[in-house]
Amino acid sequence: MKILILGAGKMGAFFTDLLSFDHEVAVYDIDPKRLRFMYNTQRFTSLDEIDTFKPELTINAVSLKYTLTVFEQVMPHLPKSCILSDISSVKTGFKEFYEACGFRYVSTHPMFGPTFANLGKLNDENAIIISEGDYMGRCFFKDLYSRLGLNIFEYTFEEHDQTVAYSLSIPFISTFAFAAVMKHQDAPGTTFKRHMQIAKGVLSEDDTLLREILFNPYTKGQVEQIRKEMKEIIEIIDNRDEEHMQQYLTKIRKNIK
Repeated sequence: MKILILGAGKMGAFFTDLLSFDHEVAVYDIDPKRLRFMYNTQRFTSLDEIDTFKPELTINAVSLKYTLTVFEQVMPHLPKSCILSDISSVKTGFKEFYEACGFRYVSTHPMFGPTFANLGKLNDENAIIISEGDYMGRCFFKDLYSRLGLNIFEYTFEEHDQTVAYSLSIPFISTFAFAAVMKHQDAPGTTFKRHMQIAKGVLSEDDTLLREILFNPYTKGQVEQIRKEMKEIIEIIDNRDEEHMQQYLTKIRKNIK
């Protein structure tokens, strides 16, 4: 298959390396410096080169802020038979875009980042394939993610954003709060050190990814829930209410069973 990858960032490089030995792959990026270390692939810096390549599948790996804009720039240079795909972590507005674009499409979300995940061992990682879209496109990514050993889930566009808001925004916000009140510890305990490792991992992620997760329209509701819980904990502490504390501990232990 002839596959065009848009964007030579970390995820673009990951998919290029992953696909280039089994498919004819080209990478498009307006910055030629980002293409220097792309191997076993064609490297494009102009839209005219895409006209000649005639891809059968286009994988948009640019950051969320530019995903739909780049699609609009590239679509006039794609064959009408080409399948559009994205790997964005937030899908707000994507369904409407795809349904109006006139192309077949498939939308997925590999729920790991090259910065934080062990790309050589992904069997503990997850991927979401949006159930709305082209059947053959979904089959392509299902086969690809299966070969990587990923745990695959299928959701609608809306269900995806709800799931991501819950599974990523809560740990991200908790990490932000931990890092915001951080003080140097000469003799940190085990729990503190474990939290520190998590915080360093999350904050090593690309800033664009962190913004994408937090700006998910469903994130605010999760943050509001955290604020509600923090308010209750503060009240328990202020009142030194042992009975209330015991009830609270029992409740949250049930949540993690």
